[in-house]
Amino acid sequence: MFDSLIAYLDSIRARDPAPRSRWEILLYPGLHAVGFHRVAHWLFTQRLFFLARFVNHLARFFTGIDIHPGAKIGKHLFIDHGFTVIGETAEIGDNVTIYQCVTLGGTNPANGVPGKRHPTLSDNAIIGSGAQILGPITVGPRARVGANAVVTEDVPEGATMVGLKARSTLVPVETWLKDFIPYGTPCKEPCEPTGGTRVDELESEVALLKAQVAALLAAQDESTDAPAPVGGGNRRRSRS
Repeated sequence: MFDSLIAYLDSIRARDPAPRSRWEILLYPGLHAVGFHRVAHWLFTQRLFFLARFVNHLARFFTGIDIHPGAKIGKHLFIDHGFTVIGETAEIGDNVTIYQCVTLGGTNPANGVPGKRHPTLSDNAIIGSGAQILGPITVGPRARVGANAVVTEDVPEGATMVGLKARSTLVPVETWLKDFIPYGTPCKEPCEPTGGTRVDELESEVALLKAQVAALLAAQDESTDAPAPVGGGNRRRSRS
């Protein structure tokens, strides 16, 4: 048991540069929340639902993290900072990282049948802060969900999802080789490979439009400065 705890602490330290020692990690609310959940989940599987809920409420009071006792959580889950909600039928694999203010939410079945209604996070998935993952979908292994993304469809293995509603950025396969990316979002690499090209195209179009407007204004000035026809000039002089 002690070796398992040390391995868990080391897995968190490998993903978080902030702690100077394992002792600091022992104060993390995410660590406490997972510990409380292990107890609550055992009670839930023994059909001691009230006691399971009681432990869940204690955990939420002390940590600010709400994990339903029925949720299934694998090894080395790292919840950074907290304020996270994990629903009853959610399933989380090993070495998953969840940043603050994430919701693993469920659909609202109109027929009242509960069923599987929360997402499944596969091994080594990274969920950025504020992300909302909704419904009985699957986030594939090593997939990343960017901050504040809303995901309502399955996420392929190794994909990076961003936006509202989240879409795949089709990150090059080289990024699959990386062990860990903080907040689930590439920082140095562009999130969208075509983003820079598109901006260049827009700038070219704007420059072309400016040139066309300038040409039109110049042509208008030339027509205004041109001498009026003789007949028109006589008429203007006669009216004056």
